[in-house]
Amino acid sequence: MTDSLSGFAVLGIALMLGACASMQSAPPATSFDGLTLVPDTKFDAVYRNPEADFGHYTEFGVTPCEVAFRKNWLRDQNSDRLDLTNRVTQKDVDRIKDSLAEDCEKMFREALAQDPAYTVVEQFSEGEQVLVLRPGIANLDVSGPDVRSSGMNRTYTTSAGQMTLVLELVDATTGDVLARVVDSQQDFDTARMQWTNSVTNRAAADRILRMWAKRLREGLDRIREAS
Repeated sequence: MTDSLSGFAVLGIALMLGACASMQSAPPATSFDGLTLVPDTKFDAVYRNPEADFGHYTEFGVTPCEVAFRKNWLRDQNSDRLDLTNRVTQKDVDRIKDSLAEDCEKMFREALAQDPAYTVVEQFSEGEQVLVLRPGIANLDVSGPDVRSSGMNRTYTTSAGQMTLVLELVDATTGDVLARVVDSQQDFDTARMQWTNSVTNRAAADRILRMWAKRLREGLDRIREAS
């Protein structure tokens, strides 16, 4: 097992907590690994080790973001595409995942860099007093992916789609998960059909990513001040 959260783990955690949200029931008070639910946060669910002291961390790290699509997303996208030149391919999937992963990591780094800036380090596998942000995107559902086809094709949707953040705060020395954030967001539903392409999809995703990063930074500021 690698140090980073695998795509399968990201998807599994998001599905478990997403099921609670869909049934309008509260998430469990304790996570599968013993973390305690934090009440009244801006995220769907925040779990924390109640004994963790976030105040002593002097440096931060950010790992690459892992991205996992909704189950059967590729199959469902191609079920209505009779034109073989307009089908979504694995290359399209990889391109979307790579672009979203890059923007995800960038947004969290920018949030940490805002004044007063946190110290961000790149080598933290054995670093003492380093808190690592380990972000992942699960259940990614892009309503109208912009495929690289030879023909002139346009897709119209009312919403760009939805995705779920699964972010862990990890002690770099021990590898212990001190907190976990899970939050699902959907792009605005305009109630009218609009042309969807790579530019509009990326803009919608960045709005959500920027909001997540802002809320996390605010949360980090609060718990560090409290500690």
